[in-house]
Amino acid sequence: MNFSETLKSLWVQSPGKRQGIAAKKYIIKRANKASIVMNITLISLAILTIYGFFTFEYKDVKILEVIAATAANFKTMLLEPRFNHFDLSKGLYQVGVTLGLAFLTTLIGGFIALFLGLLAAQNLSSLIVSNIIKGFVAFVRAVPTVLWVLIFAVAAGLGSVAAVIGMTFHTVGYLIKAYSESFEEVDAGVIEALKGSGANWWQIVFQAVIPSSATYLLSWTFMRFEINYMNAVAMGAAAGAGGIGYELFMDSSFYFDLREIGLITYFILAIAVMLEFISIKLKVKLRED
Repeated sequence: MNFSETLKSLWVQSPGKRQGIAAKKYIIKRANKASIVMNITLISLAILTIYGFFTFEYKDVKILEVIAATAANFKTMLLEPRFNHFDLSKGLYQVGVTLGLAFLTTLIGGFIALFLGLLAAQNLSSLIVSNIIKGFVAFVRAVPTVLWVLIFAVAAGLGSVAAVIGMTFHTVGYLIKAYSESFEEVDAGVIEALKGSGANWWQIVFQAVIPSSATYLLSWTFMRFEINYMNAVAMGAAAGAGGIGYELFMDSSFYFDLREIGLITYFILAIAVMLEFISIKLKVKLRED
């Protein structure tokens, strides 16, 4: 029996007795417009990147020396951190200022967004009012936080006031979308039952909507608090809002102290990890309840 006859004998066997050869089905999907556009974009970016590397005017810059110097800077920054221009107590105080800025903007923004989110939910408000609010907050979210801070700095001046107003403004836009979508997930039957029993709008909100959405509201709020913490670090440097971000700006722009920059980086990362740990524990507790 030759090789072709052997393959044929194996193929005609029942599926349970086939040995050595397994029939596989390959599904070939047709490329849609989105995948074609994505592939063309990625290929174009790759070509432009390669072209940029070959056509960039390096002059007297030696790439290998630059890479080595950058690696040495990272080594100094991350492996040799130490205090030079402030001590531990001042560092903890500046971290507290940054956390306070994040907490204040989240608290104010959360209260404002809670009310406007109720009006933006289509199951609790008219379609016109809902679309107006959602359109407005879409514009607010489209503008980065740092731009809102700089816009308000024109009136209030650079500092913590402009940072609080700008960060709160963007927080409101973010949380309105999150809250309204959570409210719209409430069972419509519960709302209709309360309406049928004669409950007014406020009774429906406080007896059905908010209790049903409390877990999501808390989760979204804490997530925004984490975002505001990182924004507060950036605003301390960009808008002079104080906190650990301002110390980072001074060390990087005026003192050129890589060791203290590394220490500040560890401060920021430690708080971020702590917030993430608290967030995970909080979500687990809410799921258990």
